[in-house]
Amino acid sequence: MRYQNAAEILPERLLKELQTYLDGELLYVPRASTKKDWGADSGSRAFYRERNQEIRRLYREGVSMETLAKRYRLAESTIKKIIYG
Repeated sequence: MRYQNAAEILPERLLKELQTYLDGELLYVPRASTKKDWGADSGSRAFYRERNQEIRRLYREGVSMETLAKRYRLAESTIKKIIYG
């Protein structure tokens, strides 16, 4: 993100309108493009969704939380959150 002088890039009418709200102050203008969800590009989101579905399925089939925690190297409290969440 770099600083740009509004007087150099905005039409005079728009600059004057902005000055009624922010005379001499800094203004952040966010990007117009939408931000992607976490893990959307890397595949992490899909990986954890599938893993959690498998944990829930195995629990329904009778595998204990302790066994699931060891198998997936997660704390039992995390397994509980996945199952009940």
